[in-house]
Amino acid sequence: MNDKSEAEMQLREAKTIAVVGMSPRPDRPSHYVAKYLMEQGYKVIPVNPAVDEVLGIKSYPDIVSIPEDIDMVDIFRRSSQVPPVVDDAIAAGARFIWMQDGVVHEGAAAKARAAGMSVVMDNCTLREHSRIYGTGGLD
Repeated sequence: MNDKSEAEMQLREAKTIAVVGMSPRPDRPSHYVAKYLMEQGYKVIPVNPAVDEVLGIKSYPDIVSIPEDIDMVDIFRRSSQVPPVVDDAIAAGARFIWMQDGVVHEGAAAKARAAGMSVVMDNCTLREHSRIYGTGGLD
């Protein structure tokens, strides 16, 4: 599966998205991308140990602390910080890993794929969603 078809499949099938590194600051990509995803009907769950809530939603310190099933883990962290996030996503039974623009970790991606997960790297969920659905997001 190529990146575009993998991205499209994830965005069509995901309902609940854990956003790792979600910032409470509206000017940060993790904040406005998550807000956009919420506006498109996804259930977004913030993952940020430094805050109690973002956009009025309880924030969790890590993925394994989330008390419900997660479809997609959307990662807004440095590439070097991806492996433990992928380990938690595997432990939590998530189906999809999405690494945002500039986030690439081949080793973690291989581990996720070996666990049966679909992986997208170095791409923006907002931009791809807008491209697929024509919702007028970022270009």
